[in-house]
Amino acid sequence: MKDPYVVLGVSKNATNEQIKDAYRELARKYHPDNYADNPLSDLAGEKMKEINEAYDAIMNSRRAPKGNNSGYYNNANSAFPEVRNLINQNRLEQAQEVLDGVPPQSRNAEWYFLNGTVLYRRGWFDQAYTSFATAARMEPMNPEYRDALNRAQRQTGSQYNPYRTYGTGTNCDGCDCCTNLLCADCCCECMGGDLIPCC
Repeated sequence: MKDPYVVLGVSKNATNEQIKDAYRELARKYHPDNYADNPLSDLAGEKMKEINEAYDAIMNSRRAPKGNNSGYYNNANSAFPEVRNLINQNRLEQAQEVLDGVPPQSRNAEWYFLNGTVLYRRGWFDQAYTSFATAARMEPMNPEYRDALNRAQRQTGSQYNPYRTYGTGTNCDGCDCCTNLLCADCCCECMGGDLIPCC
């Protein structure tokens, strides 16, 4: 296989974001859909395959520690300092990629805490709460995990989250309905409208 950096046209010092941008640009150019009913479709398909393999090779090599070519962290703890560093730099997508590279059987309390931290920073408070709760359950004496769980608990229910399930009785009940109706009623009174009956 050709040097994957040459295939994508990027430097070996390129950031993950630059590599992704180069990949997307090439994928737009060589995607087989662009060559439908075209004699060059076979060549474009081969080029696209080469681009995909180059991108995967680079990202897997960056995800794996030295001496591990599998793309996974055999020892999950070796990944965590890198994840903390990425989170501190607000590089949440890269942090999530590293976490996703940890095999499920190696996901300990620290993994769930860091996963929760990434989700929390993205504003996905319910999912963050679930991860923090798992971390705190696995290591109940860890103050960092307990603090994170308490922080997420205060956020859940206070902000809209597209991943939350509403109307199932867990975060929404009849009182919420009445509260919304009363607010609407107040707005109508201020605007001179009719009262809205409450349930």
